[in-house]
Amino acid sequence: MGETILVTGSNGFIGTRLLNYLGVEGTRVKVFCRSESMEVECSGKVEVVRGSFSDMEALGRAVQGIDRIIHLAGVTKAFNETGFEAGNVMPVKNLLAAVKANNPSLKRFIFVSSLTAAGPAVEGRIGVSECDTPRPVSAYGRSKLRAELLCMKSAGVIPVTIVRPPAVYGPGDRDILQVFQMLAKGVLVLPGSGGKQRFSMIYVDDLLRGIMMAARSDKAIGQTYYITSKQSWSWDEVIAAAKPILGFQKLYRVSLPLPLVSFVGTLMGVAGALTGKPALINRDKANELAQNYWVCSPERAEIDLGFTAITSLDEGIARTIEWYWQKGWM
Repeated sequence: MGETILVTGSNGFIGTRLLNYLGVEGTRVKVFCRSESMEVECSGKVEVVRGSFSDMEALGRAVQGIDRIIHLAGVTKAFNETGFEAGNVMPVKNLLAAVKANNPSLKRFIFVSSLTAAGPAVEGRIGVSECDTPRPVSAYGRSKLRAELLCMKSAGVIPVTIVRPPAVYGPGDRDILQVFQMLAKGVLVLPGSGGKQRFSMIYVDDLLRGIMMAARSDKAIGQTYYITSKQSWSWDEVIAAAKPILGFQKLYRVSLPLPLVSFVGTLMGVAGALTGKPALINRDKANELAQNYWVCSPERAEIDLGFTAITSLDEGIARTIEWYWQKGWM
């Protein structure tokens, strides 16, 4: 295609996959990454601009001469609201300012946000829609929502589109890896009973297709979309999809009482603060884990964009686990 796309967060799970997607497509790609970041891997030619999101000169160079921006960069772990502000809000603010100053003819700014910006649903089948009032339950979710609001404030000047994925899985993801590692040992530790919980998920390649459909649709300008599968799943359904691949015979479920989950999260958060490294689970993350229904509706994306997730849960989980085996992660 005769366009150039700027990707931020190119070394992350989704970003790495997106670069390969665009490379196969033949799209010219520019990436913006930190000076200390590893070399960018892509199946096509990539122009690299290095700098920080506080460096307006570097951001200006990054946005010049491009047609679309896919902003994936951000942080999922931080000590407090201030850390999430620096990692998720400030970069959006400065990137939008750089576009206004250096590329007023930009065709699209895609901000990849998160379902956590909206918060959990009150039930597990239909889920939240884009019309629902956001009610984030974590500092991470609140930071993503603040970044969304910045995008929408610029919508009269910059053609923005917001994408809110639910849980994303696939080759390269390290979060769901921990679940499969437990299942392979015949054990699954869950907050609460786990029996009531349902959640939306999206296979990474389906998400990329949805992101690019949103990026290239004029109808998507000024809109927010959940790019997700049509149905939500329970833990029983995820276990059933993984069992033929992992081959475990018996599964021992360990249910952690929610007060214990909160207590452990608090302890790990304190430990992270003492060591200077944000913990994987803190009290804030524990609050996310305690919610029953992380479910969202794909209806608007289907109507406006013609998007439908095509990877079944069985197929997606099989591909993911096989990739883990090939890489020696399991």
